[in-house]
Amino acid sequence: MLMVAAGGLLGAILGSFIATLAVRWPEGRSVIQGRSACDGCGAALSPMRLVPIVSYVARRGRAACCGAPIDRLHPLTEVMAAMIGALSFAAAADPIQALTGAIFGWLLLAMALLDARHFWLPNRLTIALALAGVAAAAAGMPPGPADRLIGGAAAFLLFAGIRYGYRLLRHRDGMGGGDVKLFGAIGLWLGWRMLPIVLLGAALAGLLWSLIQLARGKRLTGASSVPFGSCLAVAAWGGWLAATVVVW
Repeated sequence: MLMVAAGGLLGAILGSFIATLAVRWPEGRSVIQGRSACDGCGAALSPMRLVPIVSYVARRGRAACCGAPIDRLHPLTEVMAAMIGALSFAAAADPIQALTGAIFGWLLLAMALLDARHFWLPNRLTIALALAGVAAAAAGMPPGPADRLIGGAAAFLLFAGIRYGYRLLRHRDGMGGGDVKLFGAIGLWLGWRMLPIVLLGAALAGLLWSLIQLARGKRLTGASSVPFGSCLAVAAWGGWLAATVVVW
């Protein structure tokens, strides 16, 4: 139970960084250099105002320095990252496997947020995800290296073929190149056997997203964009969690 709590606390702390990355990176602002600052007025934030979740609740969602509303993405991301950390340590058989799964989930969370907000899957994050999958295989985490390599190649080639075929038939892109690379990186983590489950989960997540948009009064057409990378990310970590509990 202590490890579960520690995983949740670590996730909440990292969630604060992930939220900042999702807000600032697309704007070209540095996430690493300098002190944390208010998005409203740019004032430096004291350590007490950086406590995950608690600081947002205490200030009722407004910055203490200027009264500007704090983006809800911050507390929501901190909660989601905390859940990823806690569930990883609850599901895994040992701390190394738990930390590995949590890292997988936190990387996917960052990519899901960027895709949902900006339809952007940065190559640097995708490469980091792929390299982390290779490192997990080298450390002996299931599935085996052969399953992972086949999964990575099969996932990449499948989506690349779909993307090329759609463009050939419709003369426009129906899938971003980031989705192709992300699915390949997911294959390096989960292996080829999990790919159908991830695809099914991503399709259901995409359907749910579309229904939510319709419920909000938005009109969807054949040209409407869906952040499918976000759907893949959700399905992939759910797949890891299920496989850890049931299979691995």
